[in-house]
Amino acid sequence: MHHTPKHRGPAANTSPEYAGFSHRRDQFEALVDHALAHAKKLGATDAGAEASEACGLSVSVRKGELETVERNRDKSLGVTVYVGNRRGNASTSDFSMAAIERTVQAAHDIARFTAEDPMAGLPDAQDIVHQHADLDLFHPWDITSEGAAELALRCEAAALDTDARIVNSEGASVSAQHSHFFSAHTHGFRGGYASSRHSLSVAPIAASPDQEDDMQRDAWYTSMRRASDMAAPEAVGRYAAERALSRLRSRKLATIECPVLFESTLAAGLMGSLVHAISGGSLYRKSSFLLDSLGQVVFPSHIQLHEDPMVLRGKGSSPFDEEGVKTRARKVIDDGRVQGYFLSTYSARKLGMPTTGNAGGSHNLSLTSSLTRASDDLPAMLKKLGTGLFVIELMGQGVNGVTGDYSRGASGFWVEKGEIAFPVQEITIAGNLKDMFLGMEAVGADTYNMGAKTVGSVLINRMMVAGS
Repeated sequence: MHHTPKHRGPAANTSPEYAGFSHRRDQFEALVDHALAHAKKLGATDAGAEASEACGLSVSVRKGELETVERNRDKSLGVTVYVGNRRGNASTSDFSMAAIERTVQAAHDIARFTAEDPMAGLPDAQDIVHQHADLDLFHPWDITSEGAAELALRCEAAALDTDARIVNSEGASVSAQHSHFFSAHTHGFRGGYASSRHSLSVAPIAASPDQEDDMQRDAWYTSMRRASDMAAPEAVGRYAAERALSRLRSRKLATIECPVLFESTLAAGLMGSLVHAISGGSLYRKSSFLLDSLGQVVFPSHIQLHEDPMVLRGKGSSPFDEEGVKTRARKVIDDGRVQGYFLSTYSARKLGMPTTGNAGGSHNLSLTSSLTRASDDLPAMLKKLGTGLFVIELMGQGVNGVTGDYSRGASGFWVEKGEIAFPVQEITIAGNLKDMFLGMEAVGADTYNMGAKTVGSVLINRMMVAGS
């Protein structure tokens, strides 16, 4: 089964009428049903299949010139076959009946020669969704390559026009993506929907007029399911330019232990580390620093983490997970305590727990603090930081999921008495995620939605900052 976000269109029986798709929902249903019937004919105990299609347009420009126009189109049929507790899967992009039967045969052959796994199998019947809501996830954007190029050029021009010190650009790009799928398995699940995801981004470069080697780049983007919900190209361009300009004349720091404020976009990454640590795969493999954390205090009592798969037009919305298991809203962290893990059917069985409907990942997470006031914007959060480091970019992959050790290259601003003093670069911030989570003093009201995670800036009470 594939792992792209999957989203459903208006009608239950047909895929939305969208000129870009080459297959209808009823065609997908026929393909999937044929695959399941053939699996049963070969003697499979159980089987599942999914047909999907994606198409889109990506256009990039640089320094006022069109660079690339790409159209993407792909389709796939994936089949999973169970022979008792043995599992095999195979996929094809050829939708002819002969090719589908060969793919089912391949999955069946793999299953026959695979080792038995008592935890393998389809979800239990009581966990499966039978009717699912339309979460308004499909908003086709019928934009031409010329129209997309014009938006990208406007975005880049706005960045270059912001200030004479914006001297170059790594370009701007616009993307319009559409997909739909239908999935079914022999425990009674049938479902599918269409989705869209559109984006606009730019990466300007700033230079100090009196310092030849002082060049700084930054980037910004907007991404939504509905194109009309995206930020204006001029606003994205100007903001990206202001970010690049703010980093000119960056210095290094002497090594110090101090509080660190993570910009909202980076705070989403801390949530990602938490999700990984309390996901089934990490837990049953015993490769997590939060083993046996259910019911344990992992954050201060003012911190909550909510998961809601049912947000209309949400980037992480889905009425069911990749196995057809019903998804539901829940508190993952309540008053600092872990209330639930992120489990698929398989990882839940390995841990002796019920599935949480998270095969394929988490859905629309929001991290909040009961201490946050509406007035806690970024300037207010800098005041709370007092004297310390405000981080706006992280580099490298220095997070150890087993120990929780955290060490990453960073750049941002040194803050004194609540005011930005000067930009800093070429530093490293280090700590341990267990201490960082418990040291979470405040969450800002400056919330930002990064992918399927929504959070404000996050203040950690202390970390090691290593400089020159």
